[in-house]
Amino acid sequence: MRSSYNDERKKLSTERLMDVDLHRFLEAETKQTPYELALEFGLSIRDVRQLKKHLERN
Repeated sequence: MRSSYNDERKKLSTERLMDVDLHRFLEAETKQTPYELALEFGLSIRDVRQLKKHLERN
């Protein structure tokens, strides 16, 4: 089965999210802006927003 560009992008995005230390992210979330979080953890701002939404649900 062929994978499309979007599939590859999603895969890379989820791999980056798995490398994030969630305890550090939760501590930094209260003190920093989404832009600063993205720079610190090597994520895109979109990934930071998705991670925040996911953490709010749980």
